[in-house]
Amino acid sequence: MRTYERGVEDETLSCGTGVTAVALAMHNSGKTDSQTITVHTLGGNLQVTFDVENEKYRNIFLIGPVKQVFKGEIDC
Repeated sequence: MRTYERGVEDETLSCGTGVTAVALAMHNSGKTDSQTITVHTLGGNLQVTFDVENEKYRNIFLIGPVKQVFKGEIDC
């Protein structure tokens, strides 16, 4: 998955919201029946796990490494 984020105005290494949406869309559309889905991004692989209860997604977890890529300060 590749992500262009508004506000950043550029491609980002990863997007947790986007990865989760892709995983749930893959399951909902029948592309997979797994409830653990690995999504590949420029920043690395992320896993999304979830339960399905009464045709609703529950207990959704995003699992993967975290790496700080920017730190800044604002002087007021």
